[in-house]
Amino acid sequence: MREQLFTNPDLARFYDADVDTDIPRWDEDFCLGLAQNAKSVLDLGCGTGTFCLRVMQGRRVFGIDPAKGMLDIAKAKRGAEQIQWVLADACTMRLSEKFDLIVMLGHAFQCLLTDQSQLQLFETIAAHLAEGGTFVIDSRNTKLEAWRDWTPDKTRKSLAVEGLGEVSTWHDVKYDQTTNIATYDTNYVAQTTGQRWHASSQIRFARQDEIAARIAEAGLKVSRWMGDWHGRPLAETAPEIIPVGGWG
Repeated sequence: MREQLFTNPDLARFYDADVDTDIPRWDEDFCLGLAQNAKSVLDLGCGTGTFCLRVMQGRRVFGIDPAKGMLDIAKAKRGAEQIQWVLADACTMRLSEKFDLIVMLGHAFQCLLTDQSQLQLFETIAAHLAEGGTFVIDSRNTKLEAWRDWTPDKTRKSLAVEGLGEVSTWHDVKYDQTTNIATYDTNYVAQTTGQRWHASSQIRFARQDEIAARIAEAGLKVSRWMGDWHGRPLAETAPEIIPVGGWG
């Protein structure tokens, strides 16, 4: 269901406007550090290409995303011609390339709703990770129950969108305790015209042991588990589940 929100160009254009530029991108900053000695980078679920554009200097960079609407926005940005953009599903795509650093940021991992799709993702990473390379992904810590804050009263805000002016947006959510899948509605309303957009999406809150099992099945190893992008260790109260690993 994720592609509903991002494939449609009318909805994809809200993505960058909905990112608070005043909030530091600690995930990207951390991965830029990992990339210091990397000559090649693969960004799975690259979205509108913000990390690819930050990390591209002096490196071979590929950005992969299943949503054409997102890639079209990425390709229109300054410097985008230096990056290889690929429209593909990260679970099944295969390139004749190896990479020193492979990332999946912005909780894109949570769009994988089954054990099988999560395993396929790590198999893709294994198929493309160079000897001595590093991978990193992030997932929200289930124990903090972040979905409880995705209600209309807590998420309502106004965005400035080029060509539309001010746009009101909010979320609403339902959570299935059996599957650990959150189904959330995203709404946008143009304040000047009253035009409305709506999409439903689903994400899964996987536990650490589930993620660890899929990584091991793919033949990869985790060198450290972090609980946030400042490098703190994973704990019950940590906001994130972040495995950093490679071949061992």
